[in-house]
Amino acid sequence: MTLNFEKAGGLIPAIIQDADTRMVLMLGFMNEEAYLKTEAERVVTFFSRTKNRLWTKGETSGNFLHVKEIRVDCDQDTLLIKAVPAGPVCHTGADTCFFEENPR
Repeated sequence: MTLNFEKAGGLIPAIIQDADTRMVLMLGFMNEEAYLKTEAERVVTFFSRTKNRLWTKGETSGNFLHVKEIRVDCDQDTLLIKAVPAGPVCHTGADTCFFEENPR
């Protein structure tokens, strides 16, 4: 299977899910280099659109995401990565980035 990085300009979304609780932890984007590094090292690495470089989750905080399983959707343009977090995932200190309710 070949991932389709060209469909969205070289990046694909990667949904990160807690391998044990199944809670959705965060969403990031990967280019091919980030994906290959994640696959090889079994630690989640994204392509940071703001920093314009590879960014391994936890590189400054120590709160790495250790990969248990990588799944690809039927169109080969989105990843679901089941991981074991080594601490809080969100930069706010929360376990997940999806802790706020829609303000409507």
